[in-house]
Amino acid sequence: MYRPATKIPVAMPIQTEGQLAETIGSRLKRLRLERGFSQRDLSSPGVSYAYISRIEAGARTPSVKALRMLAAKLGVSVEYLETGRDIRETDARELQLADAELELRLNDDTAGAERRLREVLADAQRAGDHLSAGRASIGLGFAAARNGNHLDAVERLEAALAEHPVRPHLRPDVYATLGQSYAALGAPERAVRVFDACLKQVTEDAPEDTSTQVRFAALLSYALSDSGDYERATQVVRDALKRAQDDGDPHNRIRLYWSIARASGMEGRSAEALHYIRKAISLLEASDDTTQLARGYLLSAGIEARQGRVTETRQHLELAASLLRSHAEARDVGMLRIGESRLAALENDADLAVERARQALDVLGDFHGGEQGAAVWPLARGFALQGEEAAALDAYRRAVDLLVVHGRRHEAAEASLEWGTFLRECGRQDEASSVLQRAADLGLKADVEAARNG
Repeated sequence: MYRPATKIPVAMPIQTEGQLAETIGSRLKRLRLERGFSQRDLSSPGVSYAYISRIEAGARTPSVKALRMLAAKLGVSVEYLETGRDIRETDARELQLADAELELRLNDDTAGAERRLREVLADAQRAGDHLSAGRASIGLGFAAARNGNHLDAVERLEAALAEHPVRPHLRPDVYATLGQSYAALGAPERAVRVFDACLKQVTEDAPEDTSTQVRFAALLSYALSDSGDYERATQVVRDALKRAQDDGDPHNRIRLYWSIARASGMEGRSAEALHYIRKAISLLEASDDTTQLARGYLLSAGIEARQGRVTETRQHLELAASLLRSHAEARDVGMLRIGESRLAALENDADLAVERARQALDVLGDFHGGEQGAAVWPLARGFALQGEEAAALDAYRRAVDLLVVHGRRHEAAEASLEWGTFLRECGRQDEASSVLQRAADLGLKADVEAARNG
């Protein structure tokens, strides 16, 4: 969660309509009188008081030398004396962009930053300042992603990069946001293409920049996992770990351990996932990165819950909740509520399981499709515990569809197995056989055989 920040004022003088219409001569006279100077007071070798009089009357245009001398005596910049503005237009846009970008990073409410970015964008486009226009578009893309408007984010970022291409090692945040927005839109294969290209280009352009290589390797691994390519997801990270062996930055190893844990967990290799998530957590504890540490505990809690370990699940959820207190983003809160719903179901608290799952869905909104599937799954389990057969079956169907669409095949298989088992308990054998076959096709053949023979 970003903390509110005091707005940084843009260093520009406030100008009235009359001041904007001033000539150099009238501006010189106004500043001279405001400071209590006579024309003779301002004069100096090469800039006589008669020369100053002609400038004020509009009969002469001051030379560069005269502008410098007069500006120094009046205590203003040459730019302001000549144009009425303290800084050039491009510098003004630069300040406004920096102000808006900083507010975007530090404030929860992006409305003010977005308004200024739109103003800068329109001004830059009118002035033909393509660099500032592209930067403003990137800022608006970041704001859209922050607000969950990922289609708008993709359109703005793609347009900005098409107009002014920038290398990934120089602006990794742009490509990271672009790829993550593709993933949030349910297009992990597009995210894979973005991160794959970035990793290759960074490796070529900045071979010593291990940190950025690791960042894109981790992002690529996430995208590959979401698209169901777990083998390559793991291999990408292992390759990056080899490159990062001599890197002293613990956050790079944390990213890589996390990527392996995520891919392993999604493929159902829980022991391996827990091994790497524990390594990541130990490094996070040493680095005191509380938000990432909380996310590590949430991931670990999810794995423990799927193994049916009540005590471990509760411990990790409590640790995550304590760390997230004032730093939780919507996705983090959603994952915490999902974990609490899973825990409630393990403890046979049907009402709490349903309540927490619904809270997770409310927090996640219309985005984060994979997480939505993860939330609907314990919702189905809660309905089943309540004896709400129709609601449970509908929720299981939705959960499996969402998980499949967003590349979470192993979770979809587990949800299908649970769904099929519930159908059998309801006496709906034909439907159960079809759903259990789907679980087998998704990779749980041995578990399905055990369920059929059980």
